[in-house]
Amino acid sequence: MSLACDIIPAQWHRHSCLCAFATPTTLQLADAALSVPSQILIANLELEFKLSSIRINDLKFSNRKFFAIFHPEFQPNSAQLPASTVFFSSIQPLVSSFQNLIVTPRLEFLAKPRKQTPHLISNRYKTQVFLSHSAGDLFSQATNHEPPVTSHSFPAATLSSPMVQRFCEVALPVPLRSTFTYAVPASFNGEELIGRRVVVPFRNRAMVGVGLALSDRAPEIAGGKKSIKEIVELMDSLPALPPKLIELGQWISRYYVAPIGETMRAMLPPEIEVRHDREYSLSDAGRAYLAQLTSGVETTEEESTERALLERVDDEDGAASSTQIRRWSGGEAAAERLVRRGYLSAREVLRKRRTRTQKILAWNPAPTDSPAQTDPPAKTGLPKNDAEEKIKEVLTAVRGPLPLAILAAKAGVSRAVILRLEKKGRLLSWEEPLTIEEDSWDTDFTPPTNVLNAEQKRALEEIWRWIVTGKFAAALLHGVTGSGKTEVYLGAIEAALSRGKTAIVLVPEIALTLWVGRLVRARFGASVAVLHSGLPDIERAREWWRVRHGEAKVVVGTRSAVFAPLENVGLIIVDEEQESSYKQEETPRYNGRDTAVYRAQLEGAVAILGSATPSLETYHNARAGKYHLLELTSRVENRSLAEVRIVDLREEFRREHRATPVSETLRAAIQLRLEEGTQAMILINRRGYSWSLLCRSCGSMIQCQNCSIALTYHKTRQRLECHYCGYSIRPPKECPKCKAEYLYFVGDGAERVEEYLREQFPKARIARLDRDTVRTKREYQQVLGAFAGGEIDILVGTQMVAKGHDFQRVTLVGVVAADLALGRPDFRAAEKTFQLLTQVAGRAGRGELSGEVLVETYYPEHYAIQCAVKQDYVSFYEKEAHFRRMLHYPPFAALASILIRDRKIENAIRWSRALAGFFEPFENRGVKILGPAAAPLARLRREYRFQFVLKSPKRSALSGALSGCLDFCASKDIPETAVIVDVDPASLS
Repeated sequence: MSLACDIIPAQWHRHSCLCAFATPTTLQLADAALSVPSQILIANLELEFKLSSIRINDLKFSNRKFFAIFHPEFQPNSAQLPASTVFFSSIQPLVSSFQNLIVTPRLEFLAKPRKQTPHLISNRYKTQVFLSHSAGDLFSQATNHEPPVTSHSFPAATLSSPMVQRFCEVALPVPLRSTFTYAVPASFNGEELIGRRVVVPFRNRAMVGVGLALSDRAPEIAGGKKSIKEIVELMDSLPALPPKLIELGQWISRYYVAPIGETMRAMLPPEIEVRHDREYSLSDAGRAYLAQLTSGVETTEEESTERALLERVDDEDGAASSTQIRRWSGGEAAAERLVRRGYLSAREVLRKRRTRTQKILAWNPAPTDSPAQTDPPAKTGLPKNDAEEKIKEVLTAVRGPLPLAILAAKAGVSRAVILRLEKKGRLLSWEEPLTIEEDSWDTDFTPPTNVLNAEQKRALEEIWRWIVTGKFAAALLHGVTGSGKTEVYLGAIEAALSRGKTAIVLVPEIALTLWVGRLVRARFGASVAVLHSGLPDIERAREWWRVRHGEAKVVVGTRSAVFAPLENVGLIIVDEEQESSYKQEETPRYNGRDTAVYRAQLEGAVAILGSATPSLETYHNARAGKYHLLELTSRVENRSLAEVRIVDLREEFRREHRATPVSETLRAAIQLRLEEGTQAMILINRRGYSWSLLCRSCGSMIQCQNCSIALTYHKTRQRLECHYCGYSIRPPKECPKCKAEYLYFVGDGAERVEEYLREQFPKARIARLDRDTVRTKREYQQVLGAFAGGEIDILVGTQMVAKGHDFQRVTLVGVVAADLALGRPDFRAAEKTFQLLTQVAGRAGRGELSGEVLVETYYPEHYAIQCAVKQDYVSFYEKEAHFRRMLHYPPFAALASILIRDRKIENAIRWSRALAGFFEPFENRGVKILGPAAAPLARLRREYRFQFVLKSPKRSALSGALSGCLDFCASKDIPETAVIVDVDPASLS
């Protein structure tokens, strides 16, 4: 039996495949065992269908082995030959050896003219369609026209006649808890739709969704509709989402009570192939209005603008895009006015983007003509032949194929010389999509030493053992700051890759992807991809599809990278797993850490949750035996932890009789470091110059007009700004309420601390790292690169400086206003304070020099601060867990938050009261209901907000209340967008 190379499933019907058999996964069959029945089968096929050159080839699909029957010369339109039961009886000898049969449209085409031919099963959607295991069953189905039986060991597929209309369930990115059914046009027969992005009509616009399921059963049509809309277009050549990711998305939708369409949208790549546009067209009323304006009557200036716009739309065959209209007089504002008056109609459309390309050139080893000696010299200063030789050297000996612009620069010639050589045939050229390359990060970066201590070796040996077994395992890697967790991660990735598996590494901040990505690339090279929302859409889509096509085996990214379309995943790492940034703050409100653990369970992979200060939930799971616990109790090379001291600001004020942005103790410590020539990091977790602007006469603060929060003063921009909605104003001269002039800036932010340090140390090199100074990846690289290179003495920043960085020359870390978070109305306030202080303390003394940490606070007795000073996580856990257990908070209860919002306060109150009545019976079913009450941020972006908090010791009871709540809202006509359900919220403030 001949063997052929692998053929991907999407090409089966293009390679004249008639049918295919799937071998049992537990059975390895030799060619000799099938030689006799194979020859019988080929002979019967040639006799039955009058075909020649039939062959049986070996191929693979979804890690399954298939034997496929091919006829390469077969053309469906050339003949219509019948099929009979001879064919089915001829394959009986093979059925005992093979499990399943897949019949393609080619054989189906041959078989359908014969009346006695049984209904064949089409693989038109590339879903798995299976017959019974027994040969007798197969024969009886073939002769009695009964539908085949689906195998219970695989997902059931749609079984139908080829002529029956198919329907596809499509998830659309709308805030609705349902999918939408579309008819599958006949032109898409043979195309795989499950997991594939499709373009469909939705209301008055086109939308991109993802196919989730196929069915032969037509849905009930309501509302007087006559037909079901069809799928318009398929976007990709292969499904964007593999089956495991679809299953993961469905779990997220159920667990986090999120609309399935918005969940799937979070998993898909950016839609760089299409762009959304608004198209305006003339209505009948608009044509009449245009005729009236052109009838010669006198018109106003506004009517003249409208007339010009309507005429331009009419000149464009009655329809124009918003892109065109923006360039016209009046623009979109005038167009929208005409839409409101009924003279124009508008609809959303999808347009294909033009792909930017660049010319790539390569040396042609067999030129079409010989070099002309009479050509004029090139305009580069080089003689003609010298220029040609230089180009040849660059393209052959030095680099290989290059873009036109780069080739001209490398060879030192003009574009004209290159284009002339291309015209003469000495250069080959083609167009490639223009991509954005990664920027290099020039710091003092050095790859890890790869030398493991005893604890690291033990941890890595355990992880290797779990990966080798190929079964799901979850573990907490609890190591103090500087203990070498990253080196364990790299060893675990190496273990996964050595077993033919893939790996995902999640980090909490986009900024850390630069550092961690470089570490991983230094070890594993080009097989690493970086995915996060901060990348430009084109770059992110490029990396996403590189992963989907199997070109990358390791993915580094933020929480959304948990949806990386890797297959055969063997390892998922969640670094700094305690960080609240893993929790999505908009729909779907999933937790990247918990989603990573569930995906590892689906994939049969190993999940490693790493942290020096793990969340109480994770540590509780490790203690309870749900997760394995791996501990690293000492720093690498036995370096000592930094000494941590408390600066009591109460005593500081009694001594100095004044409050300054930085205490005298911390100022003196900074002075000492400057004299020693080492570096200092100052953390203050507040942006801006001052927290707020206070009127000393009436006591009111200048508040945002859209949110119930005080505006933050930014001195550099001379603006009071809201960090929630973006509203900003210039600082007023007098109080808006009482008109008094006694306005006072309250509180110090990072900008004020930087200014104070510049005043105190005018010769020091000082920089600030926060969202106000760092907006782009390049700016972030420049600041951290300069600090790592010793070009900055003092780095002031928000929590961006607290995590993950490894600077060898930092010997002092100062924490300004360490107790800021303790006053927040959140049950996790103490935990977050402890984690932040411990993490930032870990930035000091990471090299050969010892480190010191100074913590400024007005509340030094608080257990979170005391434990952080001692860097004693276990003591903090015991204390905090005691309070959580008494008050029924996680990890001892399941928690959910429900937010009711609307721009009209009366609506928000009415809906909250209705929900309170719905929740009342659940008090007797093990669910504790708190609320409704005004949310801590009672008004946000002009919406009034009321909050419920639900707690239950049983997850099932809580889930029942949440799903019933949304059904109740639907029955009471409460808009789905007015109700926000947050399961396992990271914060209640």
